[in-house]
Amino acid sequence: MQRIWLLNASRPGFFHKSFSRPSSAFTAQYRHVQAISPPQLLKLYGQLSKSRLSLLVVLTAMSGVALSPLHVTVPTLLSTAAGTALCSASANTLNQLQEVPFDAQMARTRMRPLVRRAITPLHATGFAVATGISGPLILWAMVNPTTALLGASNIALYAGLYTWMKRKTIYNTWVGSVVGALPPLMGWTACGGQLFPSSSYPIHLFLPPFLSAGPVDLALIDNALAPLAFFMLLFSWQFPHFNGLSHLVRASYAQAGYRMLAVLSPRKNALVALCHAVLLIPICSVLIPLSGLTTWTFAFTSLVPNGICTFAAWQFWRVGGEKEARLMFRHSLWYLPVMMALMMLHKQGVDWAKWLGISEDENTEEEIKTCMWYPSQQCCPTDKLLRNSVMQVYG
Repeated sequence: MQRIWLLNASRPGFFHKSFSRPSSAFTAQYRHVQAISPPQLLKLYGQLSKSRLSLLVVLTAMSGVALSPLHVTVPTLLSTAAGTALCSASANTLNQLQEVPFDAQMARTRMRPLVRRAITPLHATGFAVATGISGPLILWAMVNPTTALLGASNIALYAGLYTWMKRKTIYNTWVGSVVGALPPLMGWTACGGQLFPSSSYPIHLFLPPFLSAGPVDLALIDNALAPLAFFMLLFSWQFPHFNGLSHLVRASYAQAGYRMLAVLSPRKNALVALCHAVLLIPICSVLIPLSGLTTWTFAFTSLVPNGICTFAAWQFWRVGGEKEARLMFRHSLWYLPVMMALMMLHKQGVDWAKWLGISEDENTEEEIKTCMWYPSQQCCPTDKLLRNSVMQVYG
C-alpha cells in the first residue's frame, strides 16, 4: 500500500496522512464493472417483473375478455394487456425490494437481481414507480376506471398487504389468492361487464335445458354471478397450486422467517389444499354453468381434470410426502389452462362447428331476416352490427 501525505496548511512544516492508495498489485484483483447494456437492462426488468408470473397474470386477464359476452375493440384489448402487465411488473418489483434480506437466505430466490446487486435499489424503485403509475393510467384512459382501480388494488394488495403478512400470519396465502383471482375480473370489466348486481343488471340463473323453457338470452350473461364464478375458480385453484409448492420449499421459508402454513402445520397445509380441490368440483359443475359462462356440458367435461387433481390432493393429505406434494403441484400447472380451454369450448352462445365452417345452418338467412324484421325476438341479442349490415342488404 502506498501512503499519501499532504501538507497541513494549519501547521506549517507538518504533514498529515490523507488516504492510502492501493498498490498496482492489489488493484489488479478487482474486475472492471461494465455499464449495463440495453439488452441486459431489459433482462433485469424482466426478472424484477417476474416475467413468467406476469405473463400468467395477463393470460388470465385475457380469459376474462374471451369469456365475456360483450364485444371489445382491438385497442381496448391491447391496452388491457399492457396495463395489466405493467401493474404486475410494479407489484412484483415492489415485493422484491422489500424482501432482499429474506430472498438472500433461500436457494430459490438468492439469484434475484437485487440480491446479487445486479441493479441498484434506487433504479428498481424508479422502475416500480414508473410501471405502477403508467399501468393504472393506461387502464383508466384507454379502458375504463373500474379496470384501473382493480389494477391499482392488485398492486396495493400484493406489494403492501400480502408482502407484509408473509412474515406475520399464515393467512397471507388467502390474501395472495385474492390477488391472483382479480386479473380475470379486470378482463371482464374491460369489456364493460358488471361486477355487482343492480336493478339494471340483476342476477340471472341459467338453469339446465330440461328445467328451462325457451332460448338462452345471451345478454343476461352480463350479471354479477358470472365474474363471481370466475373469481372463485381462480381463488380456489391457487391453494392446491401454492400449498404444494410451499411444502416443497418449507425449509427455505422457515430459514427466511416466513409464516407459512406448510412450515407451522404441514398436515393442515395439505388439508386446506384438499378442501379447495374438492370445492373446485361444485364451482365448475354448478356455479360456472349456472352463471351462464358456459353451457351445462362443461359441468360434465370438467369432472375429468377435477377428479385427477382432487385425487392428487387427497394423496397429498393422506401421505403428506414430498412426492405427493410435487405431483399435486404439477397437476395444478396444467389444470388451469385445460380448464380455460374447456370453458372456451363450451362458452355459452358459441357454435364452434359453424364458427370453424364445419357445418352450416340451412335456416341462417331466414333467421337473419327474422332478427331484422322482429328485433324483439331473441335470435341475435348481442349482434347489432350484423343487424345493421342486413338492413343495408335487404333495404
